[in-house]
Amino acid sequence: MTAPLRQRLALLVSATGAMLVALDGTVLMVAQPSLRHDLGASLEHVQWTSTAYLLAVASLLVVAGRLGDRYGHPQMLFVGLTGFASASAGIALAPGVGWVVALRAVQGVFGALLQPATLALLRAAYPADRLGTPVAVRTSAIGVAAAAGPVLGGLLVSHTGWRAVFWLNVPVAFVAAVLTLAVWTPAPSRAGARRLDLTGVALLATALAALAHTLSGIPAHGWSTAPTRLGLAAVAGLAAALVLHERRTAHPIVPSPVARSVPVTASVLLLLLTGGGMFGALFVSTFFFQDVQGLDPSASGLRGLPLTVFMVLGAPAAATALRRYGPRRTAVLGTVLVVLGTAGLSGLEPAGAWAVSGVAFAVLGAGFATVMVTATATVVGEAPYGYAGVIGGLKQTAMNVGPALGIAVAAGLMLRGPSAAGERGMSVSATGPTLLVLAGFAALALLPARLLPTRPAGGAAPGTGTTDGPDVPPAGLPRTG
Repeated sequence: MTAPLRQRLALLVSATGAMLVALDGTVLMVAQPSLRHDLGASLEHVQWTSTAYLLAVASLLVVAGRLGDRYGHPQMLFVGLTGFASASAGIALAPGVGWVVALRAVQGVFGALLQPATLALLRAAYPADRLGTPVAVRTSAIGVAAAAGPVLGGLLVSHTGWRAVFWLNVPVAFVAAVLTLAVWTPAPSRAGARRLDLTGVALLATALAALAHTLSGIPAHGWSTAPTRLGLAAVAGLAAALVLHERRTAHPIVPSPVARSVPVTASVLLLLLTGGGMFGALFVSTFFFQDVQGLDPSASGLRGLPLTVFMVLGAPAAATALRRYGPRRTAVLGTVLVVLGTAGLSGLEPAGAWAVSGVAFAVLGAGFATVMVTATATVVGEAPYGYAGVIGGLKQTAMNVGPALGIAVAAGLMLRGPSAAGERGMSVSATGPTLLVLAGFAALALLPARLLPTRPAGGAAPGTGTTDGPDVPPAGLPRTG
């Protein structure tokens, strides 16, 4: 197989896998009301169909990436895709909501296996200095899936019921799994491979699961309640134990070349902070459109369409800017656009025109696409040889934890005290100030953005006159992946 053909197939598989995960998340939101009615489930059970998946994915992404580095990324992707399809089919056949929740957790496990592998495939197929374009295509595919999900899900649920949205995953995942066989490579040599530290795996997975669970509960409980305080204390304790263990063990779950990489750390923080700002803004604006302006869910979704459109259009433009101006300048530009878009939404008024939100969403979408392309290309391109999987897992973890953190911040600022009926509500007057705080939260990403390289990965660094090719491991690093 020629190199260009292999690159195209790797990009197709990577984009399809990313689209599958994005599509599954957006169509589920549309299907949940019908699922609740059909299975006679409580609201709490329905919420757990999302929470169970989030906990499984967030806790296992880094571990899944490490497994890919050790056993091979095409292998992990194939297992992830086939398992994801099988779990989806099981959910479509589930007789009760308990089965749905359990199988959503199983689906999350396989979703964690496939996500880092889709990025590692691109790192293996493309030179580091040419990652911008394939990453932009992947980002555009995610944007298309996110936009199509509610529309497609609405049509399927309206005409065939909620089970159809899970049947939809099955053929897509199996086709992608078959395509994975075309880019199959032998498993990495086990000679010199570092063993997987099970204690570190358990501590990391538990800490991330506790963090995801605590953050997802803040919109309902607030920041000052006992469940939130206990959850954050547990996360802090687990994190401290993990750090101590990682320093002492000979085989840390996050290898030292990754932990010491400034571009990798900066890229992960960049995604976490801008993702938190953007998704927090989406949480606030959706509440405002539906509860203040009185729009129905479909009309509210249309208000946010410019964000998706400019994410799709902005990704290739970001790839061009990345090649021309380098990661640092491009990331700073993207972050500034995210901040401006988020701050622009603070001008929403009960009788405001759609143009105000449309422009703000367009700027926000273009900015986040720029950040995603830049940070993803940098974090994958700067991956030390043999560690693309664990770095992809760190990147995907930031993409899961960031939105949960942003929504938790937004909900904490907008939640008002319990009413006479004991229910917590949202404060309309807090909408503008909350969006400005979220803009400030996203602005913190300018700090890690300034730490990114001035040249794309694989290009000559200023003053060095050297290049880092993707096929030669840095000195001292074993060929493990």
